[in-house]
Order: sequence, then C-alpha cells, then structure tokens
Amino acid sequence: MLDTLNASSVLEVLKPVQDPELRKSLVELNMIRNVKIEDGNVSFTLVLTTPACPLRQFIVEDCERAIKTLPGVNKIEVEVTAETPQQKSLPDRTGIAGVKNIVAVSSGKGGVGKSSVAVNVAVALAQAGAKVGLIDADIYGPNAPTMLGLEGVGVTVRQGAQGEIIEPAFNHGVKLVSMGFLIDKDQPVIWRGPMLNGVIRQFLYQVEWGELDYLIVDMPPGTGDAQLTMAQAVPMAGVVIVTTPQTVALLDSRRGLKMFQQLGVKVLGIVENMSYFIPPDMPDRHYDIFGSAGGEKTAKELNVPLLGCVPLEIPLREGGDSGVPIVAGNPDSASAKALRAIAEQIAAKVSIAALT
Repeated sequence: MLDTLNASSVLEVLKPVQDPELRKSLVELNMIRNVKIEDGNVSFTLVLTTPACPLRQFIVEDCERAIKTLPGVNKIEVEVTAETPQQKSLPDRTGIAGVKNIVAVSSGKGGVGKSSVAVNVAVALAQAGAKVGLIDADIYGPNAPTMLGLEGVGVTVRQGAQGEIIEPAFNHGVKLVSMGFLIDKDQPVIWRGPMLNGVIRQFLYQVEWGELDYLIVDMPPGTGDAQLTMAQAVPMAGVVIVTTPQTVALLDSRRGLKMFQQLGVKVLGIVENMSYFIPPDMPDRHYDIFGSAGGEKTAKELNVPLLGCVPLEIPLREGGDSGVPIVAGNPDSASAKALRAIAEQIAAKVSIAALT
C-alpha cells in the first residue's frame, strides 16, 4: 500500500480501475484529470466517453473505493464530465464537419415504431447532456416534426458559399431537419431514387448542424435507395435495427440487418419494440399482443446484441401524437425507462467502436 497522499499516489491506486466497457485503465485512457489534494480532501475530474454512460455511478464508486485505501483521505469529490470520441473516418466516405458520430435507426418493415424509437433515443441522449441532431430520412413519410412538437414550424434556407444552407429546427434538446418542413402537410412526395438520394445528401451536408456528439438518422423502412445512400456517403458509427416480436416483422428485420452488414456498416444491436402491452388500468399485467421474445431469439441467432425491449403503453402513442416524446413527458413510465436504457447502450457501443 502506498503510504503518502499526493496526486501521484492517487493516480497510482486508480491505475487498476478500468472502464467496464473498454476494459482499459481509466488512467491510461486519460479519463482521470485535475487531481488535487488539500488537507486530506481529494478531488479530480472523471471524463467519460459519453454523457449517457450507463455505468457512470459504478465507475465513480470504483474510484472512491480505490482512493480510500490511501492513508489520510478525509473526503473525495468527483466532478464527472464527458468527451464523446470522434468516429473513425473512412477514405471513401465524407464525414460531416463538427459531427462526431452518425447512427442510423432502421427497420425491415413499416409500422414497428422505428421513428418513435429514433425520436426518443435522440431526446434521451440530449437529456443526458449530449449535443444531438436528428435527420428524418423517411422522405415519403416524414413524421419526426409531429413527434418532436415541430409540426407547422418552418426552417430557414439561406444562400451560402457552397449553395443553399438549411438551419435545422430545434425542440426537446434536438436539432431536426425533415422533408416535412419543406412540403405542405398533405403533399405526397413522388420521387424516383436519384431525387431521394439528392435530398438525403442535402440533409447531411447542407444543414448547419454545428457541433454534435450524435446525429441520429431515422431511416425509411426497407432496403432501398435511402439505406444505400447513407451507407455509401458517410462513415456511420453503426445502425440500430427496430422490430416487433411478430414473425413477419422479424423476417424483414433480418433482411435489413444483413443488408447493412453487407455494406460494411456495424450493427449496434436490435431493439424489440411493442414487446408487450401494459393496460393503463392494470399496470401489473402484460399482454404479448405481437408474440414474445422474438427480438431476443433473433439477436442470438444473428450474434448481435439485444439493446432492449420497449413495452407498448398508451402514453407512448399519446406522446408521439402530441409532440412530447415519452422520455420527456412521462419519464417514470416503463417505456421511457426502457428507451433511456437503450439510448445509454447505443452511446456506450458507439464509444467502444470509436476507441477500439
């Protein structure tokens, strides 16, 4: 045991403490900074790899236990901050200036709640302290403005040095760009592939995103032009596949998952949405309307993580319709807790990918 209390001895006892996800020493990762000693009081800054770290308290407690083995320690103060790592660049894909990580949320078929998951994950990350943007890449069915309480809001389009620049809308801590801002409410988008490819690239490169830790992309369902454009245009941190436990949804989700793998995009995991229904008058009861454990079984078969299961609750639908996502409007609900945990899992996996 070290017999002196100073900054060097504090760093020495903290060397064995590891980041549970990265499995490397906090000291070696430069996550322990600004160590100060004054009258037996030890203070330092713990710099996490994401503000949405699911193991934050666990890491703090591990540090405190290690420091308490030193003699003369009276009090320990830990300031927790975060620096989200930048995703690795790829030679054949163009990144977005200021955007650290791009995460797609996709599904094999429509109607599985992909947009609801994307919006709530984006808001949950913002609530944790991250800088977040959201691209509504579902050009034919842009619903994100309604879900974020931005329906009817216009966006400013101005002329820049390289062409038109779109200033994104903002609500619930999330910057948003969507085709819904650029067309009338009932106007259909009747486009072939090249036009869709063009507007998605515009949303990527001609939006004033500023500095973002995460840019979430709400993809249209299926395995078409939008998915190809995203996979081939930008270096993505990964994709999240959303499904329900229903066999038909799972079959389509497998195809979507395999498509991204073939395109060289990392699959961060599967989210099983509408896992079970919770009736509002009997919150202790669960009904498996769409089957059960389908997402877990598929994740095991395809050797990808199951990021979480989101129950179906009436407030979840109400939040999407009213423009107040459930993680903001009903944070103590079962579905909000599940969605926050999924956001934390996504953030952790993105950090691992960037640092390994």
